[in-house]
Amino acid sequence: MFGYVPLGLAFGVLFAQLDYAWYYATLMGLIVYAGAAQFLAVGLLGAGAGLVEIGLATLLLNARHVFYGLSLAPRFPPRGASRLYLMFGLTDETYALLASRKPPPAVAATRFYLLVTALNQAAWVAGCTLGALLGGALSIDTRGLEFTLTALFVVLVVEQARAIRDPRPFLIALVSGAVALLVVGSEHMLLVALGLAMLLLFLGRRRAYA
Repeated sequence: MFGYVPLGLAFGVLFAQLDYAWYYATLMGLIVYAGAAQFLAVGLLGAGAGLVEIGLATLLLNARHVFYGLSLAPRFPPRGASRLYLMFGLTDETYALLASRKPPPAVAATRFYLLVTALNQAAWVAGCTLGALLGGALSIDTRGLEFTLTALFVVLVVEQARAIRDPRPFLIALVSGAVALLVVGSEHMLLVALGLAMLLLFLGRRRAYA
């Protein structure tokens, strides 16, 4: 909650600058529910990007969730609405909690997973809503607020580096970003950098199993 609400507030305030009704921020929290992708959408919508570009950027940015899902799939119920919601609600922070915490002995595993996921989403939706309301009602200087997303990913990178202790993925990301910036510039850097990083990781994995 202490992570999601402030981050949701930042998103809501930035979203309010697009001059959409406040409840669209709430709907994004309910239907999209992807912190990084929602921040990305604010920038792309503000720049007048098309639906195809927004869709591709969101797909590549959230592709990591496929691997989260594969690792947790055996723990989730085999079918039904519970499994579908757990798949939908699997964010970086939710994955970290579910992967590192075991259900209490007196609580069914599926119930535990559902409650954690729902609580996280509720905190995120609350933050998005409050931020959009504040951003629409008050005159807020949002300069620098978009750095919230960068700060989030810096924290995630540090935590991943401490957990993985393998410099190769981070070097691949650094090289991919630098190459994309030099080749296509900052405007289309994200798509190229993500695509190149995924290609290099795939080739590295394939070579390791060759």
